[in-house]
Amino acid sequence: MNEFYRMPTITVMEHLSVTKNGLSDEQIRKRRQEQGFNELAEQHKKSTAQVFLEQFKDFLVLILIGAAIISGFLGKIESTLVIMVVVIINAVLGTAQHIKAEQSLKSLKALSSPTAKVLRNGQKLEIPSRELLVGDILYLDAGDYISADGRIFEAYSLQVDESSLTGESESILKTVDVIEGEHIAIGDRKNMVFSGSFVTYGRAVAVVTGIGMNTEIGKIANLLESAKEKKTPLQEDLDAFGKKLAIVVLAISSLVFALDLFRGHPLAESFMFAVSLAVAAIPEALSSIVTIVLALGTQNLAKQNAIVRKLHAVESLGSISVICSDKTGTLTQNKMTVQKVFIDGKILEHDNLDHDKPLEKKLVQAALLCNDAVTVKDKKIGDPTEIALVNLGEIYDLDEQDMREHYPRLGEIPFDSDRKLMSTVHNIDGKTMMIVKGALDVMLHRATRVQKSTGIVPLAKEEKNKTEETNILFSKNGLRVLAFAYKEIDEGSTVGLDDEKDLIFIGLIAMMDPPREESAPAVANCISAGIKPVMITGDHKVTASAIAKAIGILKDESEAIEGYELDSLSDEALKDKVQKIAVYARVSPEHKIRIVRAWQERGNVVAMTGDGVNDAPALKQADIGIAMGITGTEVAKDAASIILTDDNFSTIVKAISNGRSIYANIKNSIKFLLAGNTAGILSVLYASIAALPVPFAPVHLLFINLVTDSLPAIAIGLEPHNESIMNEKPRAINSPILNKSFGVEVLVEGLVIAASTIAAFHIGLATGDTMVGSTMAFATLCLARLLHGFNSRAKQSIFKAGIFSNRFLWLSVIIGYLLLKLVMTFKPLAEIFEVAPLSHEQYTAMYGLAFIPLVLVQLYKLIFVRSR
Repeated sequence: MNEFYRMPTITVMEHLSVTKNGLSDEQIRKRRQEQGFNELAEQHKKSTAQVFLEQFKDFLVLILIGAAIISGFLGKIESTLVIMVVVIINAVLGTAQHIKAEQSLKSLKALSSPTAKVLRNGQKLEIPSRELLVGDILYLDAGDYISADGRIFEAYSLQVDESSLTGESESILKTVDVIEGEHIAIGDRKNMVFSGSFVTYGRAVAVVTGIGMNTEIGKIANLLESAKEKKTPLQEDLDAFGKKLAIVVLAISSLVFALDLFRGHPLAESFMFAVSLAVAAIPEALSSIVTIVLALGTQNLAKQNAIVRKLHAVESLGSISVICSDKTGTLTQNKMTVQKVFIDGKILEHDNLDHDKPLEKKLVQAALLCNDAVTVKDKKIGDPTEIALVNLGEIYDLDEQDMREHYPRLGEIPFDSDRKLMSTVHNIDGKTMMIVKGALDVMLHRATRVQKSTGIVPLAKEEKNKTEETNILFSKNGLRVLAFAYKEIDEGSTVGLDDEKDLIFIGLIAMMDPPREESAPAVANCISAGIKPVMITGDHKVTASAIAKAIGILKDESEAIEGYELDSLSDEALKDKVQKIAVYARVSPEHKIRIVRAWQERGNVVAMTGDGVNDAPALKQADIGIAMGITGTEVAKDAASIILTDDNFSTIVKAISNGRSIYANIKNSIKFLLAGNTAGILSVLYASIAALPVPFAPVHLLFINLVTDSLPAIAIGLEPHNESIMNEKPRAINSPILNKSFGVEVLVEGLVIAASTIAAFHIGLATGDTMVGSTMAFATLCLARLLHGFNSRAKQSIFKAGIFSNRFLWLSVIIGYLLLKLVMTFKPLAEIFEVAPLSHEQYTAMYGLAFIPLVLVQLYKLIFVRSR
């Protein structure tokens, strides 16, 4: 893109082949063909049908579908129907999850104002903003949204709010002057206006230099498309596990099938044996259970003001080791507020002025009169700096409207960036006074006297030095400083620039966008939980560093750098240095993505918080994007994984704590499911090796896997929150959920359940009826797996964790048992599920064997496992 900010306006106009009369009809026609419309391109989205069909690509699902088809050919219609219902339910759940298509580009389009004022053929017109073309002459007034990028060639005290694009909370005073230098940050291109920003004060005329995808917002749209969505660690773990499991299942099933054929068993029987093993091994409900537990966890997070847009992001919360936070509106209040006042040689807190003292009253009075901000129906309109002065008056029960009616403005000299002053004229107590507000360096050259509590005295060198030292102190603390002065002028005279001299200096008012009260404690909590907080902002380094120090992010000045310094670092150099940097100032959207990637390449799970358009690409690139719900733009919200409804940084810490608990619960749910499946696999393998009949029909295992296992698995996912979890460090991203110790626990617990199941199978076979043996094995495995839910609740014994603390688990076990009882005793269901009636003695044996795994595991935990 051309660097129009470096060109004089005449050169820009010549380059764009346009005059100050605007585009002609012929130019409009030709440029429309070349440039199209002022709108953002949107990539093709997958249809719902495509997303649904993609759910069947999973290898485990394909195995089940194959088993269902062949079962149908062999006359096992019930098994076919049950398997296909399971597969379709999983596909519907997956589609519902993926159908939340990103709306970032639509939100970016909505940022453009619906109409724009332009000059065409020498006539001023109002046109739809999408019809703007490069070369259009664009008129801007206070309150306008800016519809395209442009080079200003006329400016009248124009101030633009670019906070959603650059992160700066203050409005930017614009100019027409050429800006020298290369690689100037967006926030410093003061002779340019940008699409999606907002005019807060003044007016201007600009020539459009970029529309649609060729604007700064268009660049962000491209970044949104290029920033890849991340799979969470749990998703990656389960994907890897699924692939390995599929290979193992096929190998073992093929071996069992071959072994049965070798022994002379019929083809159909051998195949159903192999299908039983496959169904026993595949945790059909695993994906659904994890999704449901995550969804229920999100409801709890929503109650704590964190809305989760992407379910699987919840478990990544527990792995977060870095939070890259925007400053404006996230760590700060996004509201300029007076902090300090310098008057009568003293520094005072903003709320410690004495309104009964004439001098202090005069300073507040001057701040309200030399001011264009107003309050209309409780809404403050105007420049944020001037609104801060209005708010200062409210502390002392001074209403700006009342004061301006009492002391009406008789004349004014508007603010000008060259002289850095604004002056207004009022009749105060029978005298005509000119009040001047502006930059201290200019004011001290124009002031000759200073008002003290003792009276007006000459402005001596010592007084000037003290005032300048105070200004430097304020600036080092990130405060923006305004100086105030006044002078008496002749009644009825017209004021001009020559009158802004021989002033009487009153004092300084210093303000800033202050940190949120809860930011410092939240940052401290992050650090104690092993999480590194990092500030990334488009604001100035001094301001950013002051805020970062105040809330505990920055310890040393060397930990703060600016965007231009990032440009000099290669990606590899940034990766090496990123751990030592706590504050990044004057950054662009591209910088934010580089910072996030540098942390990710070091193996960290990165959260990015923000509220502006400029944050959206990094929110999407981050492992967890967290947007502000109140002040956040729709673009940021749509790019984020989580939205904070209270815009409170401390809510992130609560969300991380809950995320850690949810992950621990999910891990326990998975262990519960896999231990049960292992028991089923071992039982089938034992029967095959021992040349026994098939212990289960496929429909038995599907009933256990999907019906009786699902409810306890969900209940385990609802285990109450453990507060001590935030004393732990973040879980390493390369630490898989399915590690060696996890696998050993699953295998041992599965072996114990399998032993009880095999014993029950033998008791049933002793009757001489294979169906009774199969029914005994089915009922024992089902009930033992239900009761195993109590073993899987937590690391410690239920007697230490609280027997009745998880009422959902009790309810799920009772429901599961009643369903089992219904299948066993209700004849129509008994026929569908291929179960035989059992005697009283057989029921007693089944109950006793089912309780053995629960008793053994609980005894082990009581003796050997310590509470966390």
